Amino acid sequence: MLFVSCPPGSMRHRTLTSSPALWASIPCPRSELRLDLVLASGQSFRWREQSPEHWSGVLADQVWTLTQTEERLYCTVYREDKSQVGKPTLEELDALHKYFQLDVSLAQLYSQWASVDSHFQKVAQKFQGVRLLRQDPTESLFSFICSSNNNIARITSMVERLCQAFGPQLIQLDDVTYHGFPSLQALAGPEVEAHLRKLGLGYRARYVCASAKAILEEQGGPAWLQQLRAAPYEDTHKALCTLPGVGTKETSSGICGDLMLAGPKQ
Repeated sequence: MLFVSCPPGSMRHRTLTSSPALWASIPCPRSELRLDLVLASGQSFRWREQSPEHWSGVLADQVWTLTQTEERLYCTVYREDKSQVGKPTLEELDALHKYFQLDVSLAQLYSQWASVDSHFQKVAQKFQGVRLLRQDPTESLFSFICSSNNNIARITSMVERLCQAFGPQLIQLDDVTYHGFPSLQALAGPEVEAHLRKLGLGYRARYVCASAKAILEEQGGPAWLQQLRAAPYEDTHKALCTLPGVGTKETSSGICGDLMLAGPKQ
């Protein structure tokens, strides 16, 4: 049996059976959310299945582990401050609810789509619970830039190196150190492009740095990305295409929808 050595006093990745008192849950049938399909599908690149059916990653600058049963979604949050150890709060559960857009009924949408698309009707039963994530716009944008001419495994590796180099360190679990996603200011620094090239981002390094600078210097900062969520699709598309490394063709089917994140249209 393989044992992972951990520094004295460090925390471990939890499982639902190992520490049930530190978990909370919300009603959520698998037909409404399949963690294995959604978290590994190439929307987000920051979740890992650290234990069977237990996915760990960063959401809202906190480290989480998620798992599910047929009818419920379970979650636990790791806090470095020992006095704050406990199950997720109502506010944290609300953040998780918004991240998965659980107010959108997939059952209704699947039924509607199946009624007008015979191919969807045939495959829908094999792919239940697939939904859009409501991600942080900054993370969504720069993950998209890293995705150019890439596959999921390499994008995941690039995004992880980006976070390790420029994101704030959050917490260590077993031998894994988790970082928050870098701020625009961190990505716009004078040495960022050279550093990212050394980390293997190639030509994408220039686009990462240039887009961060453009948003800060020409658009007014993170609020610009946030407001694109509520803008009409055409306006969002046009705005994003002004950024270095965001092409017209890819935008129409990729980052534009990810940033608007208003949920599937009925």
